[in-house]
Amino acid sequence: MSSKGREGQRGKNWMSAMGVMFIVVAAIIALRNLYLITSQSSFGFYLDNYVNAEINNEKFVIGMVIGGVLLLYWGYYKKKEDYGPPDEHEWRRFNR
Repeated sequence: MSSKGREGQRGKNWMSAMGVMFIVVAAIIALRNLYLITSQSSFGFYLDNYVNAEINNEKFVIGMVIGGVLLLYWGYYKKKEDYGPPDEHEWRRFNR
């Protein structure tokens, strides 16, 4: 395939995909905890888990959301530095 057809396409952006995955998994964990905890305790107890001093699943949810946002930022807004014309390996990789 010629390089003309691929000029408008973006390259594979694995950091953004990982960021979305982190956020989706964090949402699944948060909803699961919400269902399990509120079926046994109150909603206030669930919210208290986000601000108390214990290390629990809710703290990991916060960390995963922050990590996902950072990966999304890094994947979409970080510019690739241009070190000159591509070498032989880069030409083969982009012209498949």
